[in-house]
Amino acid sequence: MPEDIIEENPLFGGSISSTFPRRFQDISNIREVPDHQEVFADPSRDESLIFELLEYKPDVADNGSATWFLQDLAREQDAEGCVVIEQSGVLEAPGLMYRNTPAVASTAVGQMTISKGRQGREAQNLVKVYLANLRLKEVETDVLITAYEPIVINPLSESADTVGAGAAVPAAQAGCNPMDDVFKLAVTSFKVHEWSLF
Repeated sequence: MPEDIIEENPLFGGSISSTFPRRFQDISNIREVPDHQEVFADPSRDESLIFELLEYKPDVADNGSATWFLQDLAREQDAEGCVVIEQSGVLEAPGLMYRNTPAVASTAVGQMTISKGRQGREAQNLVKVYLANLRLKEVETDVLITAYEPIVINPLSESADTVGAGAAVPAAQAGCNPMDDVFKLAVTSFKVHEWSLF
């Protein structure tokens, strides 16, 4: 049975790093990715991991910020039936300290139906979405770390060609780490090496 090989990955030219399984391939080698994003995917499981640097949103409260961004993401992707399954309180992230001010973090997990790329609603997949918001207020940046895990693949989805339609194969059965573990590791290992990036 294959096993995930875990490694630290440089992001944004090495200014940031995070640790996650090697099976997640850098999508910028396949297609253009916006400069404020780093996108990784495991096409064999239709799972993805996205790191995004956004301008800090001062009008969004720390408490519940991850839930706000999750719902914003659902609107942006024209998702249906977005349900928040769990959310954390606000946590300080002392490992992300800038000028003696630690970042604050919150997480949310949701479930929604979304289509891949430019496909229509008839091809929507049921997906579990994990989102962390790391708020780097001193450098006016909201970091989003988002992980997508398919639950049910629609037969009309382009994903069905690769991973098959129907219920997704559980990670343990496929011999790899579950997406919630991949997400937790990516978030807890997130490091800024060059604050001048901001």
